[in-house]
Amino acid sequence: MVVQQHRSGGGARAVCALAVVGVMAATAGCSDSGGGVVGDRAVADERGGAGSVEAVHRAAEVLVGKGSAGGNQSGAGRAVAGSAEVHTSMETAVGGTRVTITGRGRYDFRKELGRLTVVLPEDAAGEAEHRPITELLAPGALYMKNRGAGVPDDKWVRVDTTTLEDGNLVTGGVTDPMAAAELLRTARKVTYVGESELAGVTVRHYRGTADIGRAARAASPGSRDALAAAAKGFRTDTVPFDAYLDTAGRLRKVRHRFSFANGGPVVEVISTTLLSGFGVPVTVRLPDDRDIYTGKIQQGPQ
Repeated sequence: MVVQQHRSGGGARAVCALAVVGVMAATAGCSDSGGGVVGDRAVADERGGAGSVEAVHRAAEVLVGKGSAGGNQSGAGRAVAGSAEVHTSMETAVGGTRVTITGRGRYDFRKELGRLTVVLPEDAAGEAEHRPITELLAPGALYMKNRGAGVPDDKWVRVDTTTLEDGNLVTGGVTDPMAAAELLRTARKVTYVGESELAGVTVRHYRGTADIGRAARAASPGSRDALAAAAKGFRTDTVPFDAYLDTAGRLRKVRHRFSFANGGPVVEVISTTLLSGFGVPVTVRLPDDRDIYTGKIQQGPQ
């Protein structure tokens, strides 16, 4: 990741951007061939249609704990949600080099707060060491610690995600888990691919396309502004996805394929979010103003 410096109203605003070139060489197993999902059927069957669409549309509400997938899902009324353990990966490829950034932590879907540790890859030569970055996710904000680029070790960098062209769907190397689920609220062309197994849990695999603009209008207040910004920043509002829901209708895995072009060739970023351990306690303390770094941030890679 690199940091760019923007100035607005006389104050500096640090904006973190995903570096997609020269970070690491492609290695066997980097490409996503299912992320631990086995036994998927290759084609959609007749159980798609309205039922599939409704199940996907309700994924965000089920995670928050406001609803269930319906009476046809076993255990739906008893399922625990509200929070989860999170594992993420973000991949892209430029010039034959595949870049993968991983993250892990916990997220509270009711408060829309999370804490993740994000690991950057080595450079293409395998020599550069990057310290893990601590990221705090909050409505309208991203906080980063161990950011490097001249930022003191005890300070946080704060980014207003509503000002980012991608709404922080890819900027921080992690797609906010709530935003990942919110994108499914207005999913279209949803088909049911089949039943499979993910980390020992039976899941139902759905495939379709999300529309960022429509999702922003339907999203919760905490996600709405950032998604509205993203709707203006990507090359297209249409985002293909694969979503995996358990028998209680809880989102277990979602993979989005974003595409953008900053005056150059189109770049595809594949963002995958895995959820487990529902109901875990989540503690997130946002930094005080005195702990936010307001100085100059160096250009270039960490």
